[in-house]
Amino acid sequence: MSAIDAFVTNLGRYNEGVLDGESLKLPATTEEVQALLQRIHVDGVRYEEIFITDYETDISGLYDCLPEYADLDELNYLAALLDDLDEGDREKFEAALSCGDHTSSLKELINLAQNLDCYEYYPGICDEDDLGRYMIDEMGAMEVPEYLENYIDYEAYGRDVSLEDGGTFTENGYIVDTGDRFVELYSGRDDLPEECKIFAYPAPEKSIRDMLKQYQQMIDAAPAPTKDRPAKAEER
Repeated sequence: MSAIDAFVTNLGRYNEGVLDGESLKLPATTEEVQALLQRIHVDGVRYEEIFITDYETDISGLYDCLPEYADLDELNYLAALLDDLDEGDREKFEAALSCGDHTSSLKELINLAQNLDCYEYYPGICDEDDLGRYMIDEMGAMEVPEYLENYIDYEAYGRDVSLEDGGTFTENGYIVDTGDRFVELYSGRDDLPEECKIFAYPAPEKSIRDMLKQYQQMIDAAPAPTKDRPAKAEER
């Protein structure tokens, strides 16, 4: 599965009671977007607006953060960033989503994907007991004589550590904000890389342009209604 799979829908047709949409795998190219828009009848003339009626993603926790009315270029940029993450950073990103910080907009999600160094992630540490054992047995946070090992309350120690760290337990691990400065690298569309700007209406077909031009000429050439010669609509 691609990082993000968005079901792009023709808003005008939707408001007319017709679900005219199609799935788009992101990251995508301009040509792929134009072809999709043509298939769902978004031409930039009669129908201009789109929205996302559904998402699919293999990144846990991301679905609930993605907006219905998304800028397709920003969405594509986020997908490209996520696509470039290695497995460890992708797991860290999923854990960071669980914290609930920097998740309220595409802008924040883009910046989160670029600030993963601000977090420490411990995969497999899913509760206070796991954390206590990891800190004592693996990190050597406390020297425990062998004859006292069975008397250590690892859960209580892990609870103290998590409270001090302000960390979060997720389904797959434990994540802690390191306190490093979170840098806003993306502030808006002006910061979008050119290769991520993919939204473009399909090129109009020549025959359609000619028909519109001919129709306008017919309107311009038609005699204006007068009192002596009422318009056809009035005659009817």
